[in-house]
Amino acid sequence: MNLERLTTAASDLHDVSVSSLTPPNLIWIFGDQHRGQALGFRGDPNVRTPHLDRLAEEGIVFEQAVAGSPLCCPFRGSLISGRYPHEAVAGHQYQLPPEMPTVANAFNDQGYDTAYFGKWHLDCFDERMAEVGGHIVPPERRGGFRNWCAYQNNMSQYDGWIHGGEGNTALHRQMSGYETDALTDLFIERLRDNANSDQPFFSVLSIQPPHQPYNPPQEWSRGYPPESIKLRPNVPPYPELQEAVRKDLSGYYGMIENLDWNIGRIREALDKRGLSENTHIVYFSDHGDMHGSHGLSRKTSPLEESIRIPCIIGGGRAGQQTGARDHVFNHVDFAPTSLGLCGLNVPDWLVGTDYSAERLPGKTAPEYPDSAYLQIVGKTAFKFSVDRPWRGIVTRDGWKYAILEGQPWMLFNLNEDPYELVNLAQVRGHREQRQKLQAELESWIKRTGDTFTLPDPGWS
Repeated sequence: MNLERLTTAASDLHDVSVSSLTPPNLIWIFGDQHRGQALGFRGDPNVRTPHLDRLAEEGIVFEQAVAGSPLCCPFRGSLISGRYPHEAVAGHQYQLPPEMPTVANAFNDQGYDTAYFGKWHLDCFDERMAEVGGHIVPPERRGGFRNWCAYQNNMSQYDGWIHGGEGNTALHRQMSGYETDALTDLFIERLRDNANSDQPFFSVLSIQPPHQPYNPPQEWSRGYPPESIKLRPNVPPYPELQEAVRKDLSGYYGMIENLDWNIGRIREALDKRGLSENTHIVYFSDHGDMHGSHGLSRKTSPLEESIRIPCIIGGGRAGQQTGARDHVFNHVDFAPTSLGLCGLNVPDWLVGTDYSAERLPGKTAPEYPDSAYLQIVGKTAFKFSVDRPWRGIVTRDGWKYAILEGQPWMLFNLNEDPYELVNLAQVRGHREQRQKLQAELESWIKRTGDTFTLPDPGWS
């Protein structure tokens, strides 16, 4: 080893030893329906996301991250429990089993303070049917978070109600103004308490925007006039459809820019409280939003605009690895990766992959999967999106295959066809590729304990 390498190695060793004395903190920040394409650094010509762009530049980006179940409740159940939807939260408005261990329990058991702020949507209740003030989630159904200040679900981003607090306290009050701003205020208050404690923390900020209705504060929407919005090439050229999509996207992009601004506020608060150098920040979303691509809206589809999500791991001390990664990061991978980033034990009941070695220099990486498992387990009720159960996979080398019950449905070569304009599922010239991907999908179904009727392997 030459002198330069020896000096670098000694410096790295010093950093590791200092870091080991102070366990790192970890923050999750995620929006609802923020599709992976809608970011400045990912080339979206419409949106401005300077703070997320900076987080990505300083961190690592999983460019093929997916919502393995592109629907709010199933994704959230997998996120919190680290299990696939058929084992945790199978459908919309289903409840996370109270007895099921969670990522919060894993952090609690290893000495961390845990806190959750914002949208929960895991207690089997449609808050739109409740009286003013909403449905109260009891302490035993808050996923094990020691501090839980949240709400079940709503469809309005203004003056919403939250409840919870430390332990079994019964805080129940109405927030003032726009949700993202108000929740960020609460989150920053919590960082003040964290800065005055010697206990490491795992904190979650779950924001409903940019979920519909697409109505950000006026100062954020006026920068996105509908007529200036550039649509994706797979939005059909129907004037009425495109007009409606542009109107929605005008608000959608304003909500994303506001969320980005609030991320900047959180990073500034971390800086002021001396927490930045020892706090990992993970930004993602629960699924995407079709916004007219292929004539569809919202989620529940295996198409790219629905399943692709942002996935950025930034923050923390200098010297950590940066850059883009092509691994197919899935929803069950957030919990083990987060524990791994903090140097903690990953319990056996977490079924996903720990990708923390991609960020932490010198850490040995496990064997990574070559594909990610996708599923909508039950029927849905969305008017302009997929309403039937399906299963699928997306591969690291750029293929996607999805099936309905007993029927091949979608096959795309994303390397050649990123906007999914040519469905190869019934094209005989791709029979061998279909059979290869079906075998991979069958393997996922079996090893996750799922059940689904595959197509006849002899079809041509």
